Amino acid sequence: MSDTDNLIENRPPSVATLFIERVAATPDAEAFRYPVPPASGQGPDDWKSLTWGETAERVYNISAGLVALGVRPEERVSLASATRIEWILADFGVMCAGAATTTIYPSTNADESVFILSDSGSRVLIAEDASQLAKVRAHRTELPDLAHVVVIEEADAKPDESDPEGWVLSLDDLEKLGAEELAARPDVIRQRIGALTSDQLATLIYTSGTTGRPKGVRLRHDSWSYMAKAMAATGLISHDDVQYLWLPLAHVFGKMLTSGQIEVGHVTAVDGRVDKIIENLPVVRPTYMAAVPRIFEKVYNGVAAKARAGGAAKYKIFQWAAGVARETSKVSQDNFRHTGNASVPFNLAAKHKVADALVYAKIREAFGGRLRAAVSGSAALAPEINYFFSGAGVPILEGYGLTETSAACFVNPGPAYRTGTVGKPMPGTEVRIAEDGEVLIRNPAIMVGYHGLDEKTAEVLEPDGWFHTGDIGELSTDGYLKITDRKKDLIKTSGGKYISPAEVESQFKAVCPFVSNILVVGGGRNFCSALITLEEPTIMEWAAEHGLGGKTYAQVMESPDTQRLIDGYVQRLNDGLQRWQAIRKFRLLPRDLDIEHGELTPSLKLKRPVVEREYGDLIEDMYAGTREK
Repeated sequence: MSDTDNLIENRPPSVATLFIERVAATPDAEAFRYPVPPASGQGPDDWKSLTWGETAERVYNISAGLVALGVRPEERVSLASATRIEWILADFGVMCAGAATTTIYPSTNADESVFILSDSGSRVLIAEDASQLAKVRAHRTELPDLAHVVVIEEADAKPDESDPEGWVLSLDDLEKLGAEELAARPDVIRQRIGALTSDQLATLIYTSGTTGRPKGVRLRHDSWSYMAKAMAATGLISHDDVQYLWLPLAHVFGKMLTSGQIEVGHVTAVDGRVDKIIENLPVVRPTYMAAVPRIFEKVYNGVAAKARAGGAAKYKIFQWAAGVARETSKVSQDNFRHTGNASVPFNLAAKHKVADALVYAKIREAFGGRLRAAVSGSAALAPEINYFFSGAGVPILEGYGLTETSAACFVNPGPAYRTGTVGKPMPGTEVRIAEDGEVLIRNPAIMVGYHGLDEKTAEVLEPDGWFHTGDIGELSTDGYLKITDRKKDLIKTSGGKYISPAEVESQFKAVCPFVSNILVVGGGRNFCSALITLEEPTIMEWAAEHGLGGKTYAQVMESPDTQRLIDGYVQRLNDGLQRWQAIRKFRLLPRDLDIEHGELTPSLKLKRPVVEREYGDLIEDMYAGTREK
């Protein structure tokens, strides 16, 4: 057994133990940074810090406050809030009380929020503000188990005359209650932590299903202590890192990142406002951050649009530099794979030096100037976009995992990263490919099962611990995994050809700098077609330059000029595809797909059945009059 294996095998039963150890080891070191908007509402945010010791004080007060409210081990405490420092403090507090955090996206509607609270049997809801409180207040009689709602924004913690006594309180009230509890019973939280066992329920995360109700994924305390140790063992994070955390903490990815932070003790800057990412990066100056592919696609399209707006000469320089970046990344990865040296030929290195001065340095500066690596997960990133950023000095390390596996179980290994793959197994993770190509995973972080759904659990979890991911993949001889598609998303044409929609969609995103979302259809049909949306700022800027100024987005989508523009990119896409993969027809949608209309998950994945159902008439129109084979 290696030192790494031994470290993971001998992990503590809970991250709560690691938290106590971290606080004891570095009480005065900075743990978190978070923004405080100016009172006037104008000007830049003021960033404040918490040391590990200060973090612990607030965490233990929250934890003891929950104990004082009567929360028992493994009882559920729901969190409905955007990503912010209080989310993390509350989650740590729930963990240290021995309870189980149940996550709810703040964008979740009232009906589904009530379902999650009811299905989980949550005793307490920690809600961000008045809007989250209102969702449950209107349905309080349907939630007999919900004893209290704790509101983070103090001004919004206002009891209604119909509320039971003590049903609504502020987070500040909870912390004061906890301080009183600790004064009376100083060891109460350490006793709760000491009593934790590895198989106790720590987290209940509801998957955002594409159809029907979401399923609650039950994750043990042991899942997170394993994940913390495994993350550290990869060598991708260290004590000296500064992480920028903006991802939704209701997603399993965020919980994994905070677990790893506790293990190594680095600094995390927390701000979930997506519209502040560009503004925050030069302020935070992170050394690493995690994101979903949609963010990198937006950055790439934004950089290309800015270059195009600068005139023909500037855009030509950008296109040349983008080509050099991709070539450099491909050659260096290939050399590293075969020789262990990522060097490139002299002529290419000389071109790269010029391109770096003209283009790449500005891109790195936009990311804060210190970004050592970015981790991308949740969905596939188009390889050509990855090659571009990696060649520009912003390596994007793709990883892979699911809610059911406590997030990452594969990640690209630093300098040995391989674009187009999700890397190698995390330490302690086993993988095998089933006869039908499905990826099977086994490790200590696999879920206990779906909450109250034993039959659904048995469909994906074998008695010996192997989990059926539902993804189709290929494993290289040296252990790199490539995910080719979701098993259920593969489509078969009427001619008998199997097609991976995700692969075609990914290639189009690399070809077309205007695209926002694309959905390829063709199951049971004699050719493939697509529904396409465009990045509004980018296409509206193009529209203004091409005689379409003053028109709405929907009107621009209908314009023959826009249709011709996108048709050109579709033809470029088709040039690189097999005949049966080619997009024969497409339709531009009058608005972008979004979370609010239920077309994207909170992690920005396409909900294919929802989009196909909503735009069924457009799809049928593309096939009208064609002869099915």
